[in-house]
Formats: sequence, structure tokens, C-alpha cells
Amino acid sequence: MPKMRTHRASAKRFKRTANGGLKRHHAFTGHRFHGKTKKQRRHLRKPAMVSRSDMKRIKQMVSQMR
Repeated sequence: MPKMRTHRASAKRFKRTANGGLKRHHAFTGHRFHGKTKKQRRHLRKPAMVSRSDMKRIKQMVSQMR
């Protein structure tokens, strides 16, 4: 049986934390910031954690990632 391959697109989007969680970046940060409030823009800059409901699926995709 061949080895599982890492899903490369996912590996580029998520980073594993020291405690085994997954960090992600926010959506809606590409353009059109004039329609967003200053507070929204400030909060979108910071990374977020992957929700528990998505954790199993994403961990499996990036399983080979260190």
C-alpha cells in the first residue's frame, strides 16, 4: 500500500501549533477594504484557529505535514 500524500494546497494554508491545533488565515482579506470597518480590518489581520467541526477533515489532509 503506498504512503498517504499530503494535500499540498491545504498544507500551504494551515500551520500546526505546538499543542496540535491548526492555525488558519481569515477570508475576505484580498481587496475591497473600503467597505469594511477599521475594527473588521484589524481583526481580519490576525490568524484564527480551525473550528473543532473541521479539525478531523483538515488534519487528515495535512497528516504528513510537520
